[in-house]
Amino acid sequence: MSEERVLEFVVPPEAARQRADRFVADRGGLSRTFAQRLIGGGHLTMNGIVIRASDTLSAGATLRLVIPPVAESEMRAEAIPLSIVYEDDDLLVVDKPAGLVVHPAPGHATGTLVNALLHHAEALPGIAGVARPGLVHRLDKDTSGLLIVAKDDLAQSSLMAQLKARRVKKTYLALVQGSVAAEVGRIEAPIGRDPAERKRMAVVAGGREATTGYRVRERFAGWTLLEVDLVTGRTHQIRVHLAEIGHPIAGDPTYGNGTSRRGPEGTTRLFLHAWRVAFAHPRDGRLIRLETPLPSELQTPLDALRLHPSRGG
Repeated sequence: MSEERVLEFVVPPEAARQRADRFVADRGGLSRTFAQRLIGGGHLTMNGIVIRASDTLSAGATLRLVIPPVAESEMRAEAIPLSIVYEDDDLLVVDKPAGLVVHPAPGHATGTLVNALLHHAEALPGIAGVARPGLVHRLDKDTSGLLIVAKDDLAQSSLMAQLKARRVKKTYLALVQGSVAAEVGRIEAPIGRDPAERKRMAVVAGGREATTGYRVRERFAGWTLLEVDLVTGRTHQIRVHLAEIGHPIAGDPTYGNGTSRRGPEGTTRLFLHAWRVAFAHPRDGRLIRLETPLPSELQTPLDALRLHPSRGG
């Protein structure tokens, strides 16, 4: 368990009349929710008097915020190998292999990416007072590639805000069945639970807004390699959208047909890889742009297509 931290601020004139929780969250690098929880627990004083989250500040007043020791996570740390593409004090970016579940859930209490991250970063500053990694977004179990992880409240709050404002750019590589006609395209179709099969997602009226962009990267007989931009982040969005336009992803057992499920020669898994990510660093705003190559199990069928372009599958 970490030590107690104390933050002190003198309220500048421009912050007069500002809400206490907003000021403390911004100046302390905390999420608004965590700041409100601390203030609600009586951990913030102004000139020695305990105040509420909604109280407004006075210019020149002294604020003192006590942050209790970070609690140990209830999740277990496990020595699972990780491929770290980037890491600093605030965040890390992992190259997740296919088959690794991201977060503990019923049926997957251990052996997940979060269990691995807890072991890798033994001295996490903590998210909302708990020593745990902050998952900024998710990847399906069967999808490989880049995943951003926050180590502290500052990073979590900034990255989640960037994600909500669609300023985090995520680009995938997907091999799809058929010849995609347009070199560049955009799919805008709402996604929700498939009314006929609740474990699947589908394009449905009244579903959540979903937008996917794509560009043709390479063409083969019977297959097209796409660069796919995930504008929104709905469950199975890329898989659903590409199947909807008649180009299911190779190796997809859920949304594919017979040919696409088998994929071209050498296909052993879903051909979907989170290839590139770009975002502003939460502490200094510099652009972080990262790429990770295709794993060998995806490179192999691609190389076979290049070697024998007329043999699609």
